[in-house]
Amino acid sequence: MFKYTKHNLKKLESLFEELQYTVRYEKGNFQSGYCILENKKVVVINKFYETEGRINCLLEILGTIAFSPDKLSEVSQKLIKQMDNPNATDEEEIESTTVNPS
Repeated sequence: MFKYTKHNLKKLESLFEELQYTVRYEKGNFQSGYCILENKKVVVINKFYETEGRINCLLEILGTIAFSPDKLSEVSQKLIKQMDNPNATDEEEIESTTVNPS
C-alpha cells in the first residue's frame, strides 16, 4: 500500500527530477493546489500543504504527464508499480525498498 510519508514524498520528487521537472513549494492562489508551467517543466505546489496534500498533488500531476517508465531508474519504476498496485503487502513494499548488501 502506498503510504503518505516524507520518504515517499522524496521518492516522488526524485521521480519528477528524472522526468526533468522542477518541483517547488510556494505561496499562491492555486485553484487545485498546484500549477504546472509545461514549457519550463516546473511544478509549483502550495507550500502550506502537509505531506499528504503534496503527495496527492504530485500523483495527480504525474497522471497528466506523458513519459516512458522504461527510461526511468529501477527505484522509480518500482515506485510506479507500487502506486499502480495499491493492494501490495507491506512485505512487498519493504522488499522493493531494501538494498541487498553483497
